[in-house]
Amino acid sequence: MNRRDMLKAGLAAGALGFAPRLASAQATYTPMPKGWRTYQLTTRIEPANGATLVWIPLPTFEAADWQRPGNVSWTGNATVAERVRDPKYGAEMLKVEWAADQQSPVIEVVTQVQTQDRALQPGRGSAAPLSDAERKLNLAATELLPTDGLVKETAEGIVKGQKDDLAKARAIYEWVVDNTFRNPATLGCGVGDITTMIRTGNLNGKCADLNALFVGLSRSVGLPARDVYGIRVVPSQFGFKALGAGSENVTKAQHCRAEVWLPGSGWTPVDPADVRKVVLEEPPGKLALTDPKVVAARQALFGSWEGNWLAFNTAHDVKLPGSKEPAIGFLMYPQGETKSGFLDSLDPDKFKYRITARELTA
Repeated sequence: MNRRDMLKAGLAAGALGFAPRLASAQATYTPMPKGWRTYQLTTRIEPANGATLVWIPLPTFEAADWQRPGNVSWTGNATVAERVRDPKYGAEMLKVEWAADQQSPVIEVVTQVQTQDRALQPGRGSAAPLSDAERKLNLAATELLPTDGLVKETAEGIVKGQKDDLAKARAIYEWVVDNTFRNPATLGCGVGDITTMIRTGNLNGKCADLNALFVGLSRSVGLPARDVYGIRVVPSQFGFKALGAGSENVTKAQHCRAEVWLPGSGWTPVDPADVRKVVLEEPPGKLALTDPKVVAARQALFGSWEGNWLAFNTAHDVKLPGSKEPAIGFLMYPQGETKSGFLDSLDPDKFKYRITARELTA
């Protein structure tokens, strides 16, 4: 899709996005708060290649209605292991340091978290107004999420004619679903360079790309929005194979979701990237947008999400404490540093880390 066609598609988003959806009793995806579930996440790192510094994201994001962080503990042979926070977003991580001559460095971190499904009626409710500081933070441009130029031009085309925040947010959501696709060749969760996506017309990637596109477009037209970086921990209770962890080994199960702030419902969950994941990956694969499974996910993922996932943080442009390297775009994977620079966080076998998850029951 070239830029001209893409902008035309944006102008038509209202007509395309609100077309009647197919209903089916054969595909049900209806997350609803049904009580808290407790999970244990274990991250074990035995860093290779002389790493002396490691940063491990902790799932300590707190939200009264859907996530309660619990105990955090660790064991290992590090000389320093301390919980630290990013000063701008409050993203919490365990900073670990070993002596340069430490043989067989190791750290194992165990965290417990409670979550539950979310289900809001977008734009309805009695959420307290967003503070001026939070509004400013969640409207701000970041290095990979500019809010001017092509991003703003595209967003204004998408929301043209929409009268309120709810209508604008839904138009952007529907446009992202209609005009992007999940690319299985994308490394990790993607990069989130939305300007390049729009300039080239290559609107593809994974969750950190597609949901970042929703966030950047939203911010550019005055809708506070944020990426929420986390990890899937158990299978979907609705039988959607694409929307849950496949085993207790969740080393590569990272997933970025998104939220938009709407008067009434407050921080409202959205996940257009997971709709596109259902299209590509839900058996038998390469489903049409009219497939009942896609329709069910698309309806649900504007206003709800399933509590089989833990949130780390909402941070962008993270400067890791003590690092000599530049800031990273987001913190969703363990990070490690040697004298030569960062280890490849997307290659857990070479980096030597493993993440496992299990549900705790009484």
